[in-house]
Amino acid sequence: MDARVATAVRVVAFALLTAACAQIRIQLGFTPVPITGQTFAVLLTGAVLGAREGAASQLLYVALGAIGLPFYAGGAGGWEVATGATGGYLVGFILAAYVTGYLAEQRHDRRLATSVGTFLTGNLIIYALGIAWLMYTFSWGLAEGVEKGMAPFLIGDTIKILLAAGATPIAWRLVSSR
Repeated sequence: MDARVATAVRVVAFALLTAACAQIRIQLGFTPVPITGQTFAVLLTGAVLGAREGAASQLLYVALGAIGLPFYAGGAGGWEVATGATGGYLVGFILAAYVTGYLAEQRHDRRLATSVGTFLTGNLIIYALGIAWLMYTFSWGLAEGVEKGMAPFLIGDTIKILLAAGATPIAWRLVSSR
């Protein structure tokens, strides 16, 4: 297979993985941010595809959802969703995939401890942009942003980080991108 075609297939496949993981959704009553499987997919995307392809995959995911495909949490899509309350998290996905991919390219994903650190870094990027956007959208202070945009997700995201760390070597073998 031509290298460009193989790259395109990987980028599209991981965008679709993120869309599938977005359908795993639990809405909490006290925050506009649902619990989803997206962050698992974002972190895995960066680690497996690397910085450029990982970011491209997440950019594709965000763009396809923004034009109306039902790719976002719970089958949502459209510009209103992309720029709505959770828009900062979506932008964070792109940057997190890039940084996670960069760290993986530097071999920070080869052992459990450094792999967890790599994925934690990516997750913190998602939180930072998501919380900042929530604060802007709802005129919240930092405490309320953290309370509603990060605190409810810490346990679940810790589990997703550990799952991504375990799934990365398997995904490398399946994708053969390394």
